[in-house]
Amino acid sequence: MVLKDLVFRTRSYRRFDESYQIAYETLESLIDLARLSASTANRQPLKYIICNTPDRCNRVFPSLAWAGYLKEWDGPSEGERPSAYIIVLGDKSIAESFGVDHGIAAQSIMLGATEEGLGGCIIASVKREQLRNELRIPEKYEILLVLALGRPVEKVIVDEIKDGDIKYWRDPEKNHHVPKRPLNEIILNL
Repeated sequence: MVLKDLVFRTRSYRRFDESYQIAYETLESLIDLARLSASTANRQPLKYIICNTPDRCNRVFPSLAWAGYLKEWDGPSEGERPSAYIIVLGDKSIAESFGVDHGIAAQSIMLGATEEGLGGCIIASVKREQLRNELRIPEKYEILLVLALGRPVEKVIVDEIKDGDIKYWRDPEKNHHVPKRPLNEIILNL
């Protein structure tokens, strides 16, 4: 697969075939991609929690907010929820701040997921204390991101921005549209 195609197909999916189970070993291999990715000053302060059973996934789901621009949508309904999560944590005993490490790690995981025929969504809108209590995550770990993963059941369409509107939206067929700025608008010739 060509890198540009892989990046283009790595979209934020929010509806999945919940019955499709992702093997623990597959999730481990995705985390290994993050482990091999760049880390500020090579400190490698990130840690990960894998949730891939219905019970564990049901404990994570209520702590997440989905698709802020879709005000009428409360997130995926039963049957369309992720079948796995990877929770990205920062180990405060290794570093006080985590820079962009978790963004790099999350993108590496999502690219790997796409290559495996999966899809996902990087979620930063997390009820962190609720999740910490639910999974008994020790205070020494800062909850940075939750990666929702599964077999996508929705189509994501990349559109050009119209009238400056960057908000994603759904059409009547439930296709998810994501407006992107044109290349000539983001490269500055100073």
